[in-house]
Amino acid sequence: MAGLGGTIGLGGMDFKDLFLGPLYLALFYGLAYAVRPRFTNPLTKRYFIPALSVKFLGAFSLGLIYQFYYQGGDTLNYFNESKAIYDAFWDSPSIGIRLLLSNDGSYDPDMGKYVALIHWYDAQTEYFVVKVCGFLSLFCFHSYSVVALMFAILSFSGVWALYNTFLRLYPHLYKQLAISVFFIPSVFFWGSGISKDALCIGALGWLFYGFYNLLVSRTRPVAAIMALLIGGIVLQSVKIYILISFLGPVMVWVATQQSAKIKSSVVRALVLPVLLLIGAVIGFFASQKIAEGNQNYDFDKIEDRAKVASTYHNEISQDESGKARGMGNSGYHMDDFTGPADIPKLAPKAIVIGLFRPFVWEVRNPVMLLSAFEVLWITFLTARVFYRTGLFKTFSRIGSTPLILFSIIFSVLFAIGTAITSGNFGNLVRYRIPMWPFYVTALFVLQDDFVRRKAKPKKRRVLPPRRPQLAGAA
Repeated sequence: MAGLGGTIGLGGMDFKDLFLGPLYLALFYGLAYAVRPRFTNPLTKRYFIPALSVKFLGAFSLGLIYQFYYQGGDTLNYFNESKAIYDAFWDSPSIGIRLLLSNDGSYDPDMGKYVALIHWYDAQTEYFVVKVCGFLSLFCFHSYSVVALMFAILSFSGVWALYNTFLRLYPHLYKQLAISVFFIPSVFFWGSGISKDALCIGALGWLFYGFYNLLVSRTRPVAAIMALLIGGIVLQSVKIYILISFLGPVMVWVATQQSAKIKSSVVRALVLPVLLLIGAVIGFFASQKIAEGNQNYDFDKIEDRAKVASTYHNEISQDESGKARGMGNSGYHMDDFTGPADIPKLAPKAIVIGLFRPFVWEVRNPVMLLSAFEVLWITFLTARVFYRTGLFKTFSRIGSTPLILFSIIFSVLFAIGTAITSGNFGNLVRYRIPMWPFYVTALFVLQDDFVRRKAKPKKRRVLPPRRPQLAGAA
């Protein structure tokens, strides 16, 4: 693609991509078919290759969109700057290794000429993606198309782990869960190619897998710990706010899941509030510890950062007449957010924006159109669940089902956070993709609960047989 450090050819790709892209694609499909029996069962086997295929499609499509629609952007910059790491390995493997291990912006004189080519060297989150690109490039001659496919595979590994974890709780919903995890358009599009989002959606899947196996089912402890470490490190390095948003709700989920194992309803009712409080406190302090020292997400600095983000986004998304004009005319208005105390006031509007916008009539470009249809479908699913089950019964069901409770809490908190800080739909569509698999899964489980309750035959009242009357009795 443009500026990828080589001759530009058909479709914006380097000429070597015309050969290496199809070759590696065939290789990856061959490996996928080879390992499929190991990671699937008769019910999930049918989704393994299609789910991987949409990730590959998303990886290619993301590159094309950034090349021809946006005419540049982060995805191309990550790959372009990784060329310095790739070249460093060929010149001196020790320098290449030091570039991969560097994490604080410091470097020695031998690294200087390579560091000078990496504009994001001092930006920890962006440089992490650059390092992943540089490392993967070593196995494919620094080919954009192949690196993009590798990002898709990394992301797919996490979402497949997420899918299988959901299945252990609701195995009969294997079709619906496949839709919620694999086939939501914005998730497989923005969460596949060379991007932070691809790494994060995969890491989030592994993190969920690790928490379930280590703290809920208490199985596969070694694999669970490895998943927690990998998922946690990636999220802390790339998008720490996802990790912060996840920890509190997931500890509440663990608490409710453990309380559900208590047979006595009286004991369960007494223990549950205590477990919820413990889980929430652990999640809060873990989040605070993780954010400590981070200049963007340190709890002590969150108010200052909120003011900057709110002011900036409102300036670019609103003109004097109140009409959105920023980011391709896709901005929306959100009142100033000066700190956590403003969350209750902004929450209702932020939830609507985060979960159900852009509306169809707000569409300003083709990318927004696809997102509008997607949220229209999600809005329909949400409305149908509440209509069929009833408002109070739906909330009761949410509160009594651990996975649904976790998914809704995480999704709502994530919707509030992304809506407040995004400022425009272009950013919002990308930022909120981690919540969609959980939110849509919750809707499918609630919908299934309604169908199963409706299909359950009602118990008829059995009247005692009438005593036969004797002849001549009155």
